[in-house]
Amino acid sequence: MKGRWDQGIPPRNFTWVIRDRLAVSERPGGFAATHRRVRRQEEIIWLKVQGFQRVVSLLASPHNLAAYQEQGLPFAHLPLPAHGDSQGVLADLYRDLTGWLEAGERILVHQDELGDRLLGAMAGFLLWSGRLPGGPEAIAVMERLCGRQMGPNGRQLVAEAEALTRSQPAQAVGSGGEGQER
Repeated sequence: MKGRWDQGIPPRNFTWVIRDRLAVSERPGGFAATHRRVRRQEEIIWLKVQGFQRVVSLLASPHNLAAYQEQGLPFAHLPLPAHGDSQGVLADLYRDLTGWLEAGERILVHQDELGDRLLGAMAGFLLWSGRLPGGPEAIAVMERLCGRQMGPNGRQLVAEAEALTRSQPAQAVGSGGEGQER
């Protein structure tokens, strides 16, 4: 029987967005005053044991990227701005996620916490990828999955994703990223 160290521990607020394919959580190891290096290592071990092939960080800073590299866990860094127009980052994120999912990868997307920006970005992906028909449905699904209401910052990202969807349908966008680290 393997011990806790061998199995690791799941990241806080770990939630499947697409069962067994795409998940979200807060940053492995926690954030700010609650961040712990040992916990981060245990959570990275858990991700590897669970078969995750990529971690996508939406943090503005490069926190954790060196730890992912040291542990041999492929990652992508797509900094999502705290304010203002995020359409460029969202377009890159959605194209890359589509490519990685089509390649069969199991992916974790995180920010410091499981907050509005992360929920909004993922609701936008569900909309952009055609998995859900509209913004209200995407918001409702993410709220239900994560057990919390999405505020105005997250809803703004869903509106930006909706604008992306209208200007460039998902099937015309292509699969984008070929698993390259950003």
